[in-house]
Amino acid sequence: MTVTVEETPRSKFKLVGPKEVGYNIKQVDVFLERARAYFLNADTHGSAITSTDVRTAVFDPARGGYSAQAVDAAMDRIEDEFVLREKELLIAAQGEKAWMMKIGKTASVLRARLHRPDGERFRRPTGKNTPSYNVKDVDVLCRELLVYIEDNGELSVDVVRRAVFAPEKGADGYEESQVDAFLDRVVELMAAIDSQPSR
Repeated sequence: MTVTVEETPRSKFKLVGPKEVGYNIKQVDVFLERARAYFLNADTHGSAITSTDVRTAVFDPARGGYSAQAVDAAMDRIEDEFVLREKELLIAAQGEKAWMMKIGKTASVLRARLHRPDGERFRRPTGKNTPSYNVKDVDVLCRELLVYIEDNGELSVDVVRRAVFAPEKGADGYEESQVDAFLDRVVELMAAIDSQPSR
């Protein structure tokens, strides 16, 4: 099922079984109704919603709730629509050069970290039993991202959105929160780049 901002939440998602865990139905419906209302009426005085809000939205687990896979896929598409809208609004207000400067600035910040040597790209947790991400797994993705940014490499934003790293403990891995925050910025950049006709 393909879901766009205009269609949500009137298009209901698949439900998991009564004993299975999905997303809280009410929370998903409320968020998507807010997103839809803002997207269709961006000039109203309602609470603004950005592509970042869509990307970082979290829903509580609930038995018999919406299928997480279906909701996540729809949220990805909705985020892309918000990114495109934000691009159009910025270009209309400040010109295309402003949009390109925004992309370039973000890419420059990300590129600096991606150029760090393997094993040194992110902090290591100080707590011995603190959950962390496998260093090699993260570094492999970072090398792919560097090719994407610098050499126009082929990499889907969904690969980054769905990236999973083997778990580690403490300083054996990278700090999860720092990696997650970095990848959020990467997704933001990739969604912006992929909204360009040439990509």
